[in-house]
This record gives sequence, structure tokens and C-alpha cells, in this order.
Amino acid sequence: MKRARALLLSVGLLGASALAVPRIVPLPTPPATADLPELQPEPSRPQPLAPLLPLDVTPAPTPRPSPTPAGTYRPGDPLFLRQWNLTAIRMSGAWAQLAGTGRGAPVTVAVLDTGYVNTPELAGRLVGGYDFVSDAARAGDGNGRDRDAGGVGEAAYHAEVIGNLIGAAHDGRGMAGINPRARVVQVRVAGQDGLVDPQDLADGIRWATGLPVAGAPANPNPARVLNLSLYADFIPLTGCDARIQAAVDAVTARGVLVVAGAANDGADAAGYSPAGCRNVLTVTSVSEGGQRPGYANWGRTVALAAPGGDRGRGILASSVTGPGGERSPDGTSLAAPHVSGVASLLFGLKPTLTPAQVRDLLTRTATPFPGGRCDPDPRKTCGAGTLNAEAAVRAALAPAVTPGGTLRPRGVR
Repeated sequence: MKRARALLLSVGLLGASALAVPRIVPLPTPPATADLPELQPEPSRPQPLAPLLPLDVTPAPTPRPSPTPAGTYRPGDPLFLRQWNLTAIRMSGAWAQLAGTGRGAPVTVAVLDTGYVNTPELAGRLVGGYDFVSDAARAGDGNGRDRDAGGVGEAAYHAEVIGNLIGAAHDGRGMAGINPRARVVQVRVAGQDGLVDPQDLADGIRWATGLPVAGAPANPNPARVLNLSLYADFIPLTGCDARIQAAVDAVTARGVLVVAGAANDGADAAGYSPAGCRNVLTVTSVSEGGQRPGYANWGRTVALAAPGGDRGRGILASSVTGPGGERSPDGTSLAAPHVSGVASLLFGLKPTLTPAQVRDLLTRTATPFPGGRCDPDPRKTCGAGTLNAEAAVRAALAPAVTPGGTLRPRGVR
């Protein structure tokens, strides 16, 4: 057995380096329709914060280094100009294709992590799902599994940052999220110590998609995308745990995409759960220069890369507990939600897409690594390339011709 240690795939907490993972680990699916609503606010509801702005509304003026090029969209959120990661995945070009199109249904993304933190970035679109930490001694909240999925301890911010990367509002405050219409359900699977029990994770995976779990209430907000910025502890790093594999297979059969961070040990991701599991879209990190940081896992099970940052140049995100309301952690924990957010946009555009089709869209539209590889060592592969949101959305929107000559959405059978 490997020694008990941190599960969370991001680094930066308590000054830990990327090479040593810190001692912490971690609404209904809309029906398919021909004409989907555009990115805009959900129906109004009482809340103390300004509503989500639709993407075709001009944000409040913000100082910019240069004029906005034609065919792009820039949120007015003050942190956006420092979010180099969104530029790296060509997010503005993706948003521009959605603004004013009348397309893009809300999609629910489940974040299986350290639990619920009430963040203004997701006001009205955040659900505190369920606490699946079964060991009361590790839970830190005085009991085992229960309906209170609130984050506990110094690692609680981890789930908050991931949720904000996926869906923070474009409202002229804080940061800009990838899909500002996404609904986020927080499922707690990490104890106060940051460790994740394999059975807790397997049950959380099932519950997040609406599958029954003994002793837990039915999930009223089943997700279409699961973000797993973690790996299971208390098991050898020799391959996918059978309990987790069974859960992943079950939810994939329901049309749910499972996205996982590759982990931060600078090792082959194939030995990790869920990064080494079948039917998982495993994501590793690249730096701002498009190269694999030393901490990021690699290998044949990695599908593609996304910005995860490096020491001193992490991924900027809003955080209610961060200094000045922000944090800049780095790690494959931050790479995974980039892919989850873009995947949620694709499902919103084409609800009939399968997980395999979304994986295909994301990998075949990825940006090639500089020089053709992410690492000088040919063994340390990072998948198809770096996530390209603009190209993925364009491919999803483009019609394709069937052998019989009938137009259909590209990649949809």
C-alpha cells in the first residue's frame, strides 16, 4: 500500500511545491431541442448578487491592452485580463461563436472534491450536493455521510476554485468562468485530511449522475459532466481500482463524461484511479509556454493537456478565502476543469452527443504542442495536444454530410 498522503492534484497550498503534493486532497439535464437558448441568465430569483450577463450583452468598460479583435468576446470581469489560461485555450473565440446564436443550454457539472463553498461567482447556479466521506474521524464535521456537503479545513477552497473555473459568471466582478451558464453541484468525497477513500469516490461518482446509492437520497440535480481533480488513496498505484472502474463504466453508459486530472507525481498516469481508468478523459497540465511542468503525470492514458500552470505562474481564480479574494494554484487539478467547462459547452450545444463523441471533438481539435511534443522525453506524452475551445465549438457547430447526403451536426450519429 502506498502511504497515506495528499489526493488533491493542485499545488500551492501552504507553500508546497508542485513536485510534492500537499497534505490535502478534496440541474437537471435539459431536454434535447432544435433551438437551444443562448448563454444568458437563468430565470430571475432572489439573490444578493447581480444576475449572470448573457454573452451578447456588452460588459462594463474595462481597461484593455489592445482593441478586441473581430470575432472574439471579452468579459468585463476585472481578473479576466490576467487569466492567461483562457487565452491559451482560445476561449474568447469560443464565446464569440455562441454570443447571439440562440444556442447553448445550461448543463450540470458535478465537482467531486472537498465540498461546497458558497461563492458569489456561482450565485443561483451552485448546489451543495452530498457528503460521501464515510469515516467520521477523517470527515472533520463530527459525523460520516450526510446531506451537508460543506467543505471543511484548509483544503476547502480547492473545490471552490475548480467550480469557479468551470462556471464563474461574466458579471463584471471577479473572474470569468469557461461556461457562465453551467450549473455546479459540489459532491464531497475528500476528508479534512485531503484523502479520498475509493468506495467513497465510487459512490460519489454514481450519485452525481443520478444512480442510486444505498443510504443516500436521490440526487435531484444529476450531472452530465463529472470533474475529478483527485485520485483515490489507500490503494497501490498499479492501475484502476475495480470499484472506481465499475462506477465510471456505469455513468458512462448513462451518457456522462468523466474528466480527471492526471495527478502531480511526474509519473505515468496509468497507475492512478481514476486517471488510469477506462472511459475517463484524463487531462495533464501544460505551462504558459505549452510544455509539461515537472510535476504533471504523463503517459498513454492521458487524452490531452490544458493549462495547469507552474510554480509562480499558476491559474488565477476567485476565492472567498484567498488573499484579496483570489488564488493562483497550479497543478493538474486546474487543468481538468478547463476540459470539463468546454465539454459542458459542447453538451449544451448538442445534447445528443455521447461521451466518446465529446472526447473525439476535444482531442481532434486540440492545438499541437510547440515543436510537436510536450516534453523532450518521448516517453512522457501528454495526449493529442492542448485544449482548443474555439476549434472544439466550431467543430460542434459545423454541419457534416452523411454518406446519404443528409446534413447533420458533426460528430453526431
